[in-house]
Amino acid sequence: MKLQSIPMRTARTISQTIVRFYSVRDNVHVGRRVHIGVGSTLWAPDRLSIDDDVYIGKRCTIEVNGSVGRGTLIANDVGIVGRHDHDHRHVGSLMRHAPWIGDADTRSDLPEHSVTIGEDCWIGYGAIVLSGVSIGRGAVVSAGAVVAAAVPTYAVVAGCPARVVGTRFDAADIERHEQMLRAKPSGPSSAEF
Repeated sequence: MKLQSIPMRTARTISQTIVRFYSVRDNVHVGRRVHIGVGSTLWAPDRLSIDDDVYIGKRCTIEVNGSVGRGTLIANDVGIVGRHDHDHRHVGSLMRHAPWIGDADTRSDLPEHSVTIGEDCWIGYGAIVLSGVSIGRGAVVSAGAVVAAAVPTYAVVAGCPARVVGTRFDAADIERHEQMLRAKPSGPSSAEF
């Protein structure tokens, strides 16, 4: 190990501690070795779980109930948000004062207020994932896509609304990939972040 790498590792650890302090809000559980980029916000009305070895880029907004699976990569400027967060049909209130998902009497535990992202996914730059969907294990969401429906395992989706445009691997490569992942340890043990 180089002597120079020790101060850099310490600086990264301190930096991530500060970023987490400002980024991780109420009802969020963050696993081990999770990177959170500067300017990102993580919040949930009830519970959001970020599994181990997840990378969350800069300026991301994740404000839903749900989960992000192990080893997932979320690029910069991604929004994972609720599509029913504000009651835009509420009569007699300005939109700014209409009921929203964070109100105590809102049924935020309903499936339409949740997002499930499987393990080993990649959510590309500037993508938007709306609540009420699940993204299958190993899937890729292309940059700028708007995900409003379920994404199958190992699918590649693109567009607005996102639709399947391909697959990440063929069936044989999926099997090989799964076997190789099972054989590997879950991640580096030397750093917590």
